[in-house]
Amino acid sequence: MPVILVVDDDAQVLSAVERDLKRNYSKKYRILGATSGRQALDTLEEVSAAGQEVALLVADQRMPGMTGVEFLSASRQPFPEASRVLLTAYSDTEAAIAAINEAGVSHYLIKPWDPPDEKLFPVLDDLLDGWEGTHLPPFEGIRVVGERWSPSTNQIKDFLARNQLPYQAIEVAGELGQHLLAVAGATEADIPVVVLEDGRTLIGPTISQLAQAMGLRTRPDLPTYDLVIVGGGPSGLAAAVYATSEGLRTLLAEEEAPGGQAGQSSRIENYLGFPSGLSGADLAHRAVTQAKRFGTEMLIPVRATGLSRHDPFRVVHLDGAGEVNCRALLVATGVSYRKLNVEGGDRYVGAGIFYGSSAVEAQMYRGEQIAVVGGGNSAGQSALFLSRFASELFMVVRGDSLDSTMSSYLIRRIEQTPNITVLYNSRVVAAKGDNRLRSLTIARMDEKRDIEVSAVFVLIGQKPRTDWLGGLVGCDDKGFILTGAQALEAPGFSRWPLGRPPFPLETNVPGVFAAGDVRAGSIKRVASATGEGSMAVRFIHQHLETL
Repeated sequence: MPVILVVDDDAQVLSAVERDLKRNYSKKYRILGATSGRQALDTLEEVSAAGQEVALLVADQRMPGMTGVEFLSASRQPFPEASRVLLTAYSDTEAAIAAINEAGVSHYLIKPWDPPDEKLFPVLDDLLDGWEGTHLPPFEGIRVVGERWSPSTNQIKDFLARNQLPYQAIEVAGELGQHLLAVAGATEADIPVVVLEDGRTLIGPTISQLAQAMGLRTRPDLPTYDLVIVGGGPSGLAAAVYATSEGLRTLLAEEEAPGGQAGQSSRIENYLGFPSGLSGADLAHRAVTQAKRFGTEMLIPVRATGLSRHDPFRVVHLDGAGEVNCRALLVATGVSYRKLNVEGGDRYVGAGIFYGSSAVEAQMYRGEQIAVVGGGNSAGQSALFLSRFASELFMVVRGDSLDSTMSSYLIRRIEQTPNITVLYNSRVVAAKGDNRLRSLTIARMDEKRDIEVSAVFVLIGQKPRTDWLGGLVGCDDKGFILTGAQALEAPGFSRWPLGRPPFPLETNVPGVFAAGDVRAGSIKRVASATGEGSMAVRFIHQHLETL
C-alpha cells in the first residue's frame, strides 16, 4: 500500500490526525506517524528501502530541531512525486506561502481544521486523486509492454496518462516483458502490447482500438444535440459544465485527451483559487468529473474532420463516428505546439523529443540531462517541474531575456534553481542520436555546439487547430477564428444573413461560436479560456431562442 506519513511533535495532535486519516484512508493507504522531522526522514528511508510509494506527507511547521518546511524540503529527494501538506498556525501563513515556492508544498492547513469532513478530507482527497493520476503505480492493472525509446509505445503511454488511466510500463527486454509477450503469442516486433485488467491482450493497438477496449465512448448516443463542443480544453470543458447544468443536451468531442494544451502543463500556478498551483491533468480531471455529473456526453478520442450546414442545423463530421447534428456549435479546439523543424526533428518524436510535458515522461529521465525549448510560461513551468528529476536542465530561448514572454515569478524561480541553465539567443538546429535522441546542436549567433541530452520537451509557438473547418468559418491569416464584429470582416465573407449582428464569440456562420486559444484576439491564459467557455453558453442560449 502507498504510505501517508504524518509528522507532529505533539503526541496528542499526532494521534488525532492519525485517527482521522485511518478512518478515511486506511483501505487504500498505510498511515504512519513520526514525532520529529529526523524520525520522519528515517521512516522515509525505510519505506524507500522496502520499495514502497509515498503518496502524501503531512507535517506541522512548529517542531523543534527541524521545522515542517525543512522536513518537507528534505523529503523531496527520496520522494519528489509525493503531495505535501504543511500544518500551520494563523501567524505562520508567511512561512506557508514561502514553503509553496521553496519546498514544493502542495497545500497548507491552518489549525484547527475541525470538522475534518469539511476542512481536512476534501483537501487531501484532491491531493491524493492528483497523485494517483500521475505516478506509475506497481499494480496488476493495465500493463504496457514496450521499449522506452519506441514512439508507438510512448504514444500509448501518453494517451493513458493524459486520460487519467493508470498503467504499468514494462520493458520488453525484461523477464516479465518476455513472459507477457509469450503469453500473448507476440514478438518484440509487435510492441507495444497492452494487457488489460481483465486479461485481454491488444497487440500493436491504435489509439482508437485501445479506447474502445477500455470502454471509452467513441460514438454519439443521439443524432441531434442542442450543442456540440469540439475540443476538451479549459474553454470546452467550462462550456460543457454550464451548458449541461442549464439543461442543454450537450456532446463534447475531444481528439486526444481532456485538458488540451493546458492539460500537458506540469504546473499552473497563477490560476485563481489554487495558491500552490495544480497540474493541467488535475484541472482536466476535475472539470471532466464536473461536466459528466451534470450530464455531458463525451467522445474521447474522436477527431472532427469537417463541418457543413443544413439549416437550421450545423453538421459535424467525426472520424470513425459518422455525423452529428446540432443547433449550435462551439469550436474550442485550442492550439498545438509548433513542431521542431530541424534536422532529425521528426525522427526522434517519441524517442526523446516530446511536445509539452507530463509527470509520467518526467520520471523516465530521472538523473539525466534534458532540455526545454521555449521561453513562455508553459516552458517555464515545465522547466521547474522537470528540474526536480533531471541532473541538469537546459532552457533554449531565442530571445536575450525572458522578461517579455514569461511571468516574473517564474523567472525568479528559474534563476534560483541551480540545475537550470538558460541558453539565451539560442535555437536548436539539429537533433542527433541512434535509435534514440542523444544530443542537440545549439546555434548561438555564429557559433554552434552540441549538448548531450536524453530528452527535449518542446513548448514553442501556437498553431490553431482549424484545418477541419474547411474554410466555412472565417479565420485570420494565421488560422485563428474571427468572432463578433471581426467575423464580418472574414476573408471571402459575403453577407450576414440575420437581422441581428453576430453575438460576441459568434463566427461568420450563425450558430457557430468559438472560445479559448483558437479564437483570434484571445488572451492565452487558462482563466481566460474558462471564462470564454462559460460566456459562450449565454450567447448560445440567445441564439437558440431565435430558432
